[in-house]
Amino acid sequence: MERAIVPQTTIQRLPLYLRCLLEAQAQRMPLVNSVEMAEMCGTNAAQVRKDLSYLGELGTRGIGYDVESLIAHISGVLGIAERRRAAIIGFGRFGGALLGYSGFVERGFEIVAVMDSDPAKIGTEVQSLSGPIVVSSVDDLEDVLVESHAEIVIMATPAPVTQALADRVVKAGVRAILNLAPVRLAVPDEVAVRQTCLSTELQILSFYLAQKPL
Repeated sequence: MERAIVPQTTIQRLPLYLRCLLEAQAQRMPLVNSVEMAEMCGTNAAQVRKDLSYLGELGTRGIGYDVESLIAHISGVLGIAERRRAAIIGFGRFGGALLGYSGFVERGFEIVAVMDSDPAKIGTEVQSLSGPIVVSSVDDLEDVLVESHAEIVIMATPAPVTQALADRVVKAGVRAILNLAPVRLAVPDEVAVRQTCLSTELQILSFYLAQKPL
């Protein structure tokens, strides 16, 4: 039997569903139905049922979904049933904040390497939630990624150098990049890139404010 193709829009909602299920677990809810999930996630029940249908036969009509089982299933689909290893390139204020972000550990990610070009930072020991990490030089990028077995790279770098560094990341064998720099990366088709630009998001928020003047 062929595996169902999960739409990109559904994939983007799966982390939201997982977060809501973890909240339900914290509230000691053994079961949750699509209406309850929709209320928690800010969507509608039909959308929840449709999205989860791509993942297989998961619920029981009239009863709902087993919270523990659905958490395990979505975690498996997202590939975070086991901890994923990530590296941060760029240890400025943004990179430093990311290193201390508890959400990484809570959602199955471990920061295993940190790199920067500043001689004052290279060689210093910094504390992550998984333990101490020595800041490495971006000059050693390829060796660091291989030795740390990093699967995901988080780019918190200045825009002008981001593409060149991303090219090296790809050549080192990494196939997943979270780009926080305000520049769109050109990468091979087999490399997954997620683009997050805070200035863009702020501009979008500004648009909504502009449409509703006080």
